[in-house]
Amino acid sequence: MGLGHALSRRKALDTVEGEQSELGKVLSTVDLIALGVGSTLGVGVYVLPGIVSRDIAGPGVVLSFLYAAIVSVLAGLCYAEFGARVPKAGSAYIYSYVTIGEFVAYIIGWNLIIEYVIAGASVARGVSLYLDSLFGNAMANYFRSIYAMDVPFLSGYIDFFAFSIAVLVSVFLAVGVKESLLLNNLLTTVNCTVVVFVIIIGSLYADFMNWEIPSSNVPLGSGEGGFLPYGWLGTLRGASTCFYGFVGFDVIATSGEETRNPRRAIPVSIIVSLLIIFLAYFGVSSVLTLMWPYYLQDVGAPLPHVFTELGLDWAKWVVTIGGLFGLSASLFGGMFPLPRVVYAMSQDGLLFEFLSRVHPRFKTPFVGTIFSGILTGTMAAIFNLKDLVDLMSMATLVCYTIVAMSVLILRYRTEGERDLEERFTSESESSPLLRTPSLKKHRFYLRKFPFANIEFSVYILTLLCGLLAYTLVCMQNADSELTVSPYITFTLLLLIILILVLFAGIPFDSTATTFQMPGLPLTPTLSIFANIYLMCLMELSTWYSFSIWLAAGLVIYFGYGLRHSTENQGQHRTLPKVEYERLQQSEQSQSGETSAAQRVIKAQDAGTQEVHLGITYVH
Repeated sequence: MGLGHALSRRKALDTVEGEQSELGKVLSTVDLIALGVGSTLGVGVYVLPGIVSRDIAGPGVVLSFLYAAIVSVLAGLCYAEFGARVPKAGSAYIYSYVTIGEFVAYIIGWNLIIEYVIAGASVARGVSLYLDSLFGNAMANYFRSIYAMDVPFLSGYIDFFAFSIAVLVSVFLAVGVKESLLLNNLLTTVNCTVVVFVIIIGSLYADFMNWEIPSSNVPLGSGEGGFLPYGWLGTLRGASTCFYGFVGFDVIATSGEETRNPRRAIPVSIIVSLLIIFLAYFGVSSVLTLMWPYYLQDVGAPLPHVFTELGLDWAKWVVTIGGLFGLSASLFGGMFPLPRVVYAMSQDGLLFEFLSRVHPRFKTPFVGTIFSGILTGTMAAIFNLKDLVDLMSMATLVCYTIVAMSVLILRYRTEGERDLEERFTSESESSPLLRTPSLKKHRFYLRKFPFANIEFSVYILTLLCGLLAYTLVCMQNADSELTVSPYITFTLLLLIILILVLFAGIPFDSTATTFQMPGLPLTPTLSIFANIYLMCLMELSTWYSFSIWLAAGLVIYFGYGLRHSTENQGQHRTLPKVEYERLQQSEQSQSGETSAAQRVIKAQDAGTQEVHLGITYVH
């Protein structure tokens, strides 16, 4: 088997759907919503509004959160469709394995690991610092006296408390998901209550003059005043930072194997969670910048700072305690998906086998969960995570982009088992465009068009979206050394529109009974463009760090995963009953020779399942 075939081998969708899970199904829709909100509504609501409003976007932070929410909703729709179609542990990793291939799936899984490790570690460190600030930094001083470190990119001391928090949470998760969710639901309820409290109290002290501060009253280096003191570019750059606040809703999609009725619960939970999260961010950032001028915001703890400045000490303590609950829920949600991604990759042989062992009593990936907790705790204890936040956003955006690509590939390729001629002449065509009289005459040319190769077409579409995003960033950035002609941007836009029109003329699968994302192919294309646009706004150092992490992952894949992959255990693969029936139907029309389906029947009558086709057929 060639290397190219090995890198592109895929899991059959029907096989993935039919696999039996060892994990217990204990999660309801309410549990998933609480998990999504809790994992996301932590650091974002208590820290991000202060940082973005003071240094990046000003009061326009509310628009930054809006744009970040739109990007997240587009990605959420893609996750909702795949989560309903493929309710397996592993999230984007499984989705890309089904549609694109093993190598890309491994890259996505590797990115998800660093995303969740940094997410959990940053929150664990945040909880430690949050508590330490209430006691005059006593813990930091004590840990520094034990062992101080002076190494670039590392913390000044080993935070044993942050390490302990991460390991303790992993133990709770390993003992049982249901018991852990009860605590998470409680923490999330308290957190949402505090957010509502902040919005109500803040609206009573709102002053719209803080959104109209004249430039003469603004300190040097704090923009030009008004609602957009840093301009539209500042608002868009703020969106790339605010996007961090929405990272975490995909935890819902990683828990499909442990969810009751996942085909309904996952889409509903994702959409409802994103709506709640956006309303919380929009409300908090609005009242925060209305209560106090943007250039006087505190970047560490903006809400307690503003309430203190307004003389509302009692409200300050309510917010402080609520922040602790919120960070705790965020820590739980940040660490919940990591062992499940590791579990899925280990089950497929791409990571070490012992990481996929399920505890016979607790029905959880016990070893993988404890290992994930130790890894997260180590990162929280020794690393300075400030420079790694953008890396986490980068990894997340890459995953979102691949999921959007996978939706296009899966929807247009599901009927690919049949000949393209049959797809274009079937009476059950799903494309309304193909039924128009003017286009029926040109079906012959569409059949000859190379867009029959769906994967190649999606790759080209993604490349064009990336080039368009990069040119737009260069045009908006006055400091950019690259001058881009508007004609180039216009040409790229026309090419994208042309591809979308051609996609609209191709029949796609509309027979699935699960949730389907509306607006195909426009919606996933918008998601791809928006994700890449945010990536183009990131610093060059983030791209360097991302490349180093990918290189480390490639060493593991080519050194271990490529040879130990379960898809590489033999040339024979399991063909599900659905594919068997399709093959039987497609070959019944052939005359004068024995069909493959008939040979299978004869082989089964002879008491064997193996036939000389390199395929094992199962019923």
